[in-house]
Amino acid sequence: MKKMLVTLLLALGMIAAAPASFAETEMEMDRETMQEMVQQSMEMWQIEDGVSVEDAVESMKLRANLLNFQMVSDLPLSEQVKAMGQESNYIRILAFCDALIAKEMVEFDVIFSGFLPCRIAVVEDDEGRGWITTMNMDMMLHAVDLPADLEPMAKRVRDNIYEIVEAGVTGAF
Repeated sequence: MKKMLVTLLLALGMIAAAPASFAETEMEMDRETMQEMVQQSMEMWQIEDGVSVEDAVESMKLRANLLNFQMVSDLPLSEQVKAMGQESNYIRILAFCDALIAKEMVEFDVIFSGFLPCRIAVVEDDEGRGWITTMNMDMMLHAVDLPADLEPMAKRVRDNIYEIVEAGVTGAF
């Protein structure tokens, strides 16, 4: 159920952000192929028992700080939804970035700007289980032939994001 929700939200976001000419044309891929592509573009981990969603967020912030990886945004979406008068499970989006690496990647290929900053979502499902999702960083890295000087930088970003996620999943400080 959660995977379907993540897939739907990502697909809707991609369609909404697409130029009108793209959205108006008939898609050449079948729906099943598109859904599979969206599923493969995201990764999802269940937060370990005994680790609250708040603990996961704090662990990720601390790990990012230890890695000298800047948190550039913190979007407490469920709080905003509640302020608008509706109930909501916990939904929080954190965004992390190394500005110098981001600059290099965008200068190489503007398409990378669509992946910036690196986002990690922390959500709670209807059963109270916490989940962490982020983009499949390996898929992104293998989609483009990076020059030798950019590849180690991109791998460092990937490794940092996955280390931040792992800290959240385990609650490690």
